[in-house]
Amino acid sequence: MVLTRIGLAGLAVMGQNLALNIAEKGFPISVYNRTTSKVDETVERAKLEGNLPVYGFHEPEAFINSIQKPRVVIMLVKAGAPVDQTITTLSAHMEVGDCIIDGGNEWYENTERREKAMAELGLLYLGMGVSGGEEGARNGPSLMPGGSYEAYKNIEDILLKVAAQVPDSGPCVTYIGKGGSGNFVKMIHNGIEYGDMQLIAEAYDVLRSVGKLTNEELQQVFSEWNKGELLSFLIEITADIFGVKDDKGDGYLVDKVLDKTGMKGTGKWTVQQAAELSVAAPTIAASLDSRFLSGLKEERVAAAKVFHSCVFEGEPVDKKKLIDDVRQALYASKICSYAQGMNLIRAKSIEKGWDLKLGELARIWKGGCIIRAIFLDRIKKAYDRNPELSSLLVDPEFAKEIQDRQSAWRRVVCLAINSGISTPGMSASLAYFDTYRRESVPANLVQAQRDYFGAHTYERIDIPGAFHTEWFKIAKQSKI
Repeated sequence: MVLTRIGLAGLAVMGQNLALNIAEKGFPISVYNRTTSKVDETVERAKLEGNLPVYGFHEPEAFINSIQKPRVVIMLVKAGAPVDQTITTLSAHMEVGDCIIDGGNEWYENTERREKAMAELGLLYLGMGVSGGEEGARNGPSLMPGGSYEAYKNIEDILLKVAAQVPDSGPCVTYIGKGGSGNFVKMIHNGIEYGDMQLIAEAYDVLRSVGKLTNEELQQVFSEWNKGELLSFLIEITADIFGVKDDKGDGYLVDKVLDKTGMKGTGKWTVQQAAELSVAAPTIAASLDSRFLSGLKEERVAAAKVFHSCVFEGEPVDKKKLIDDVRQALYASKICSYAQGMNLIRAKSIEKGWDLKLGELARIWKGGCIIRAIFLDRIKKAYDRNPELSSLLVDPEFAKEIQDRQSAWRRVVCLAINSGISTPGMSASLAYFDTYRRESVPANLVQAQRDYFGAHTYERIDIPGAFHTEWFKIAKQSKI
């Protein structure tokens, strides 16, 4: 057999689809999985989908030896211990200069640890974020490789063809940077995705619960939104969801889906990193909290009985006006969510010396990935105009868009509050904007309190230096 160009280990659906994508782009590929039935299944799929050059192996040694040197192997296995186990299995048969690429959602520090360990064996290592789900993996994902630049150059020709292709800006892949930067960027991408999904869910809730829109009307609204500034994968699939009838009963399937959201951990990691970096990310945090609360289904059912009187029937609303207001509120909130994500990436890049290019990240997210949206082109242009932009909120174009939409944004949040409908993502986004745009905030009182009980000192607005006041003694004397 002629040696293949690349190998892939880990043949769950994402792995199978990526392998078929690589083969379809003209690169013969070897595949391996610990459960050998998955290998046979993948080879069979390759035959059915056009006699693609996919070669299956049941043993790791034969798998590695089937790949041309320097060997490149992509792993798509569950994050954590399974990655270490797979590395141990594969590296035993690899040689100096060979390369391993982890394509899973891995914690970035694990990638950095593994890159160092592989370097000691003379092996190259990349941590590569892969976004786009099963469909993206098969037809063109967004790829975020970070780690060894030499390793990236070994596989660049493949990645440029396998990634999603956007006509005006090219393949959705770029070398992200050193260390665990690829995994970190993918993690923040997922955090932004959490925020996006939560904001869309809140728009749905307000339109359904307050505006009384039917699923047919919701499908029409979201389809219309997908023709304008909100054009995106998530808006598109949301419109699709509203149109699917229940095949096991009457009505629409979305109404039968249990209101309990699952998660795999990247959103939690994002919020933890925000805290570590002291970067405010309230929209993303609100989306995570909402998932936690959704998990308390039994408690919420019981609480609904306790607070059954807390149901607010407001005045009838103008549907057309409400739909337009919600669209504007969703867009303005979305700007805040992306601003928070980009600020997190910038802060980490500074801390680690990664020198990440935010405009380039926006470019590779324009296609293939879950958060792909026309909106990302605007973000790229904002960072092209000013690579040192402190926040998307102060980019002249985005600033004007928020100002133009803030009245509608406030109306939606107020209407939701007065109707007893929670909009934590939109509310958090609005609070973030209102805090960021104010020259003075009440933090002076909080710092005075800290100095009062803990002698933490404070700065003054009129005299430089650190000050401490005996607040308690002054207060006690004034009470005598």
